[in-house]
Order: sequence, then structure tokens, then C-alpha cells
Amino acid sequence: MTTPVLLDAHGHANLTNSGQVSLTDSEKSIPKDEEAQGTYVGTATATELSFGSDDETLRTKFYEPPDSYESKHRWDPKATWTEEEEKKLDRKLDWRIMFFACVCFFSLCLDRSNIGSALSDGFLADIGCTTADYNNGQTIFLVAFLLSELPSQLISKKIGSDRWIPIQMMVWSLVTLGNMGIKDRGSYFALRALLGIFEGGFIADTVLYLSYYYTTVQLTTRLGYFWISLTVASIAGSLLAAGILELRHHTHLAGWRWLFMIEGLLTFLIGVFAWFYLPPGPTQTAGGPFNVRGKGWFTEREEVIIVNRVLRDDPTKSDMHNRQGISLSQFKDSIIDYDLWPCYAIGIVFYLAQSTVGAYFTLTLKSLGYSTFHTNLLVIPSSIVMIINIFWLTALSKKLKERFLVSTIGAFWGIILFAVLVAIPSSTNKWGKWALLSLIVSTPYYHPITVSTVSGNSGSVRMRTVSLAVYNMMAQVGGIAAAHVYNPSDAPYYPKGNKVLLGVVILSLAVLLFSKAYYVLRNRYRAKIWDSWSPEEKHHYLQTTTDKGNKRLDFRFVH
Repeated sequence: MTTPVLLDAHGHANLTNSGQVSLTDSEKSIPKDEEAQGTYVGTATATELSFGSDDETLRTKFYEPPDSYESKHRWDPKATWTEEEEKKLDRKLDWRIMFFACVCFFSLCLDRSNIGSALSDGFLADIGCTTADYNNGQTIFLVAFLLSELPSQLISKKIGSDRWIPIQMMVWSLVTLGNMGIKDRGSYFALRALLGIFEGGFIADTVLYLSYYYTTVQLTTRLGYFWISLTVASIAGSLLAAGILELRHHTHLAGWRWLFMIEGLLTFLIGVFAWFYLPPGPTQTAGGPFNVRGKGWFTEREEVIIVNRVLRDDPTKSDMHNRQGISLSQFKDSIIDYDLWPCYAIGIVFYLAQSTVGAYFTLTLKSLGYSTFHTNLLVIPSSIVMIINIFWLTALSKKLKERFLVSTIGAFWGIILFAVLVAIPSSTNKWGKWALLSLIVSTPYYHPITVSTVSGNSGSVRMRTVSLAVYNMMAQVGGIAAAHVYNPSDAPYYPKGNKVLLGVVILSLAVLLFSKAYYVLRNRYRAKIWDSWSPEEKHHYLQTTTDKGNKRLDFRFVH
């Protein structure tokens, strides 16, 4: 029989000879573990029973969820569970929640990136456009995507992510279907704008939804899986495109029109299924449209574990109902929160260079003399390498309990490869160019680490709702810049553009190091004040403070 133990917020137990958890002096102080940050000192490394203090009044008064919280009935400050129970529950959560979130993201990536496959089938020539028009179309898409991020998050928070995500999916799939009717530049621009409007916000909506089920540390690894589904979509899209585009030679329609039609229908069906499948939260899985979820996915015991470990990791996840909107004043406070700005800066530069090369990958391969069929197959190896890179990078971050310094691996990777790309002559063998470009496109992708950092450093549901959207907006700003680095006059190998991109990856390294230093210094400043106080002074602060979320002195940032 497994001995019951009390696990801390990060799955660690401190056992006495009797097998029960005791609270050590280090657990009563500011956490030294990087992964124990991004939450409140009073809960970060505390045992499950004590919340960082053996004071029953402090435990219940300052960290008890409000009655409006949808899972309040499962909150139990004295709840304990075994490590075996937690692992079993994680497997169920990953299958029920994380896997389907990846399926939904797969559909977004399929509809967002199929334009690259269409390029290899003469899409631009068929509609009478140039590569400059293509750049403008991508800019229109990204601007629309950017502008819809915050409105989408606010709608999602008001009506519930479980409702808004399927609506988004069904609408953007219909836009994808409409792409098969593109005839000229105007219709191309219009449909890129509509696609951006309805896809914008999806990522932030989904990350907010996942935060209801996972702790900050767990979310980093799960977001690695999440972005792996993007790469899987790239592989699947390339394989589908390699076959579907051949229909140009067997039907009266161009292959790219078939591509938009088939992939649009596929994602629409996934969206319809999502409407019936997604529950509002971990304690609301029963029922659903036509009672498709039956009596629910989790037992009462499992719901207690989910709710209490999430709240012990971050008590503020209970400060808003999952169908509660954000007020104008809350929105303003979130926007001007300067402590998230270093992460936003990372969002602008982290993927700019890689996405520029990726957007032109198929066009470059075509210019090297590869056929449409081979071009779509030759993008697959880079996607496989990217999957491997996401796996080991997020695993390394978790193992070392380090975020920004681990992320610099991606920056160094980019610096080395872009330096080589700038240095090689244009006469280099086409296979050598393909290999180099493939390695650039598959640069270790630290986006999942940064997104989970934004979530962890937000300090409240209100802030998280806005900050995730703003971060993704910054990523779109980088995407807009990326769409204009390569110019027709620099084609086909873009030597001037590649020098610019080398400068960008160097800048990304500097931004990561600055962000690391910023959060280290912020935590030290707060720790100096907090450690100087007596227990009575800490109690007084908790009773009287007007500081909220990540502005509280007992909050520590993830870095």
C-alpha cells in the first residue's frame, strides 16, 4: 500500500520518520527554487497542509477562494494525496484536456500555414499577384490577428473559453473554405484579413483555459506539447499538400483550391466536435450539449486534487469566475503593468528571423530547382527536427529549473546558422542550402517557455487574461516585421535580408539576458524587504495591503 504523503506545490515531499510532511525553515522563507517562483511566498514552497504557515487563521483568511469561484466546493486546505494519485490524474488530464487542445491548435496551424503550400503550386501566378503582394497579404493577416487578440480574450473571459474557442474554429474554417474562390489581389487581401480576425486570440484563449487545470511548472511542459502540434500540423500539411496539389493535373481546378477546400472542411468538423466536447472547467465536466460528457470525467477526489494543487501554486486563479468579464479599470491596470514588459520584448524578437526564412522556405526551394511535389516533402525534415528541439528544450528548462538562460540556446543556434548563411556563396550546392535553411527553420523554439512565464508572472486571472493577449500581439508585431525583411530586389537568396536577420537574433540574445537580470533583481528587492519583517509584520501586510497580483511583496517572478 502506498504511504500517503503531503506534496508541496511542485510535487516534492519532505518526510519525517513517521511518513508525514513537516514544514522546514527553508519552506517558511522565500523560495530558492526558480520553479517555485511566479507565485506567492506564502504558498510557493509550502506543504499542502500549511500553505507556508502553521497559522490556521492565516491559511483560511488570506487564501480561501471567494464564494463566486466555480470550484469553491472542492477547495480544502487540509487535503492531501499520494504521488501515485497525482501521476494517474496527470495522465487523465493530458488525454482529456491537453491532447484535444493540441488537436484544436493543429487545426489553426493547418489553416494558417497552408498558404505556404499553395505558393509552391503557382498560387501567386494564378491570381495575378507578386511576392510583394504576398508580403502585403501576410502583413494584413498579422495586423488583423494582432488587433483581434485583446477583443478575443475579453470575449472568451466573459462567455467562457469552452464556448468561444469552438466558435472561432468554425468561423475561421469557413474563411479557409472561402480561399478556394480567390481570383485576384483584392479577394486575397480580404480573406487574409478575415482569417486573421477569427484566428487572433485563439492561442491566448487556450493558454488561459489550460491554466485552470495545470500549475505554472506543469504548464511549461504542456505548452511544449502544444507547440509541437504546430509542427505536426506542418508535417501533416506538407504531406497532404504533396498529394492534394497533384489534383491540378487531374481536375479542372488548381491544386491549391482543392487544398483550401479539403483542409477547411477538416477544421470545421474539429470545431463542431469542440463545441460538444470542451467543459467550462475541471469541476464542470458533466453534461454538455446533448449530455455528451455524461456524468463527468473526474471523480470528486480527482477534482479536489486538481483544484487544490492549482490554487496552492497560484491562489489568485480563484479571484474570478470562469465566465466573469473584465472591467475597464482592470483592463487598464493590466495594460500598464511594466513587470510584464520584458516578456513582451521577447515576444517581438524571438521568432522574427526564423519565421522570415520559414515564410519563404517553399519559394526558395522552388527557386533552387525543386519540383512542387519535392518542395512539399523537403520541408518535413525541418519540422521533425523542430519537434525534437521543443521536447529537449522544455525538458531541459524543467530539469534545470531555468527559463531565460535555457532559452538563449535558441538564440545562439540562430546566431551561428545565420552567420553561416550570410557567409556562404550563392553558388553553394542546392542540397547544402536546403540543409542550412532546414536547420534555421527548426531552431530550438523557446516560445512555450516564454508563454508559461507570462502566465506565471501575471499574478492574477485578470492580468493573465490581458497579458497573454498582449504577448501574442507582440509576437504578431515581430511577424509583421518578418514579412518585410525579404524584398523582391534581393531575391532569390536575400543576402541583405539575411544580414538583417543575423542582427535580429543577436538582439534576441540581448533581450533574453536583460529579462533574466530584470526579474532576478526584482525578486531580490522584494526578498530584502520581506525577509526583514517579523511574522507579525508579514501578517499585518497581508491584512492591510492594497497591492494586487504580481505587485504584492510576497509575489516572486519566474525567470
